[in-house]
Amino acid sequence: MRYAAVDIGSNAVRLLFCDVDVYQNHKEVKKISLIRLPIRLGQDVFTKKKISTKNISSLVKAMETFKNLSAIYEVVNSRVCATSAFREAKNGKEVIEKIKKKTGVAIEIIDGDTEAKLILETHISDKLNPKGTFLYIDVGGGSTELSVFSEGKQIQSKSFKIGTIRLKNDLVTDSTWKEMVVWIIKTIKKHQPELAIGTGGNINKLYKMCGLKDYNLFEYNQLEQMNNFLMQHTIEERILKLGLKPDRADVITHAAKIYLTILETAKIDKMFIPKLGLADGIIYKLSEKMNGKV
Repeated sequence: MRYAAVDIGSNAVRLLFCDVDVYQNHKEVKKISLIRLPIRLGQDVFTKKKISTKNISSLVKAMETFKNLSAIYEVVNSRVCATSAFREAKNGKEVIEKIKKKTGVAIEIIDGDTEAKLILETHISDKLNPKGTFLYIDVGGGSTELSVFSEGKQIQSKSFKIGTIRLKNDLVTDSTWKEMVVWIIKTIKKHQPELAIGTGGNINKLYKMCGLKDYNLFEYNQLEQMNNFLMQHTIEERILKLGLKPDRADVITHAAKIYLTILETAKIDKMFIPKLGLADGIIYKLSEKMNGKV
């Protein structure tokens, strides 16, 4: 069966289309198309508290495109989720109503805990020790989601207003950093995770830039060295010389700072990078519902 998901984040909008085949207890997910649209809602919301007229227009066009592609791909079920930027936008509900009226597409605003749980729906821990304990880290434009899960079950989670767009605009306070650090120290002491799991577009790009693949672990020193390398280049150089997209080039070092801070605080020196995210989690959840498992 064919499913579709939309992740409306703070830095970009992702449209994902997948085929899901189930053989007894085995599920095979094959990506048909992943489209990343550079609609930066966080720049509006985190500085002006509202989604701009320009970005509302872009969102309408994006959802019209999603609706048409879903029809062409003959999608059996879909879900559209919005995260941090929409959660904080004063006109968020108004924008959702406008988009629903113009396109027929319903957008669901989800909280940080739901966001983390959906990403964990991808069963990323299945590729690791099934009885292990892991610290899951997802860094977005508006927030960072941290979760600890053991033996495949989420046991503790927290969402922090620390994201790449917020850092770019100098909107993360010292008290927010301290709150996250204190939570990590207490949580690590209690659960002692053996490894971190990192998700998000920026960590995927950093991982690739380090020449890693096939689920090789991403070491703290490798991430630190890559971040230092990027910091030696201007944003223009990152675009022209290193081939980064403009809306990646200006936030990637902010993302690296967040991951490095978390790993250093947790005293974890390795990360597993599954290259999956919220849209993937939505697909897995939809397929489970269709197969009567939820």
